[in-house]
Amino acid sequence: MADQQSSATPSAVKRTPSSEVAGSTAGSDDKKSIKETATVTNLATVETQRTETVLGDWLLRVLHIRKGPKKDAYDLDATATQPSIWDSENVEEYKEKYIHKDWENWSAFDPDFRWTWREERAVRRKVDWKIMVWVCVMFAALNIDRNNISNAVSDNMLDDLGITRADYNIGQTISRVGFLVAELPSQLISKRIGPDLWIPIQICSFSLISAMQFFLKGRASFLATRYLIATMQGGFIPDTILYLSYWYTGHALPIRLAWFWMSSQLVDIGVGFAAVGLLSMRGILGYEGWRWMFLIEGCFTFLVGILSFFLMPQCPAKTKSWWNPKGYFNEKEEKIIVNSVIRDDPQKGGMYNRQGLSIRQIWECSKDYDMWPLYALGLLFGIPKYPVDQYLTLSFRGLGFNVIHSNLLSIPKIIGSSITMLLITAFSELVNNRSFVSMAEDAWLLPCFAALLALNDPISPWAYFAIATVLLSFP
Repeated sequence: MADQQSSATPSAVKRTPSSEVAGSTAGSDDKKSIKETATVTNLATVETQRTETVLGDWLLRVLHIRKGPKKDAYDLDATATQPSIWDSENVEEYKEKYIHKDWENWSAFDPDFRWTWREERAVRRKVDWKIMVWVCVMFAALNIDRNNISNAVSDNMLDDLGITRADYNIGQTISRVGFLVAELPSQLISKRIGPDLWIPIQICSFSLISAMQFFLKGRASFLATRYLIATMQGGFIPDTILYLSYWYTGHALPIRLAWFWMSSQLVDIGVGFAAVGLLSMRGILGYEGWRWMFLIEGCFTFLVGILSFFLMPQCPAKTKSWWNPKGYFNEKEEKIIVNSVIRDDPQKGGMYNRQGLSIRQIWECSKDYDMWPLYALGLLFGIPKYPVDQYLTLSFRGLGFNVIHSNLLSIPKIIGSSITMLLITAFSELVNNRSFVSMAEDAWLLPCFAALLALNDPISPWAYFAIATVLLSFP
């Protein structure tokens, strides 16, 4: 307890002698400097990082596996400012090395600024409400237009368009290709014009295309819209995470990303119920229900895109505008956000958010072999579950369930997945590991596939529902 509290006291953030500060030698190698910077930055975070990991802290309390007394193990009025390279005598040298002259948060950057845990928690909550909630709304909009195809096919969309399941499979495949192809170009555009502008443009674009599916005529238009929607959505997730990195430290971001993914799953529940009503509109003005669903949901997400232009400030130090003259935060709150982030990772000031990436920078990133296993994991993650997920409502229809039941039966797996996601996030915080914990996905999926292969064909409708629900509830 004493050790935990001492790491948050003012004495822990006094300027460190230059001999003890990482990277104090001028002209040192960049990679060496970065590693040394990380060492210094983390001096006082080991014991206090749980103040940021709200989910892990809460779950540990609930599960009664947190050691020590249940009261907070730190003084809320103690200094929360974490030690970093900015406490060095060579602070001016580090400014030149790490901070870009056009960095948009210069006005709030102050190496001598100090704040308490109580103030930081209050600001974090404010950022959660002002920034994170709307980011979740935007992600929900993306998933409405990305996943409503599964609701549409349960309403005999394929028969209405005169296309086959093979055509549907091709459409889903080229959708993945479009999503993948758009990733890097979207990131380049986002860095050049800023995610606060590019993300709303993306939402408006894919929403319009999604709404235009009301006018689908056959195979060609189906395949074209599948590709175009995915292309406009391709860079949304990395663009959004880039945007969130302006507002949160490395310790605060993981739980927010859990909320981020959970928002998409929760909206899928609402969309499942909404689809039951929208698909019941079949016959109105002579059009099928799935056409009305595409149109109405596309118009709704387009509205989200328009509002995003006004609700996404450029950065913590620039939240004021003609429609919001007071801004989201006062001067002290801006300084807490900016300085906590830049102390956690000094390199976040090395670019400004209207700065494009050069070919050389992209090439240097591609040569970083430490990232190659992560790229492989990203390519392979979730592949086994896609056929079951993409054909879920079609499978239910083929097993004898009607349109309403098929859409309602797709909801339990969303609830299960939300629960397992929160649990595995808390577990990863508890064991402080990401790579091995992320492999739990395959350990979860394998027994379910074994059961599907072992059961007699034709499989019982309810047996398939049970196994598919457990399978798609993977963490």
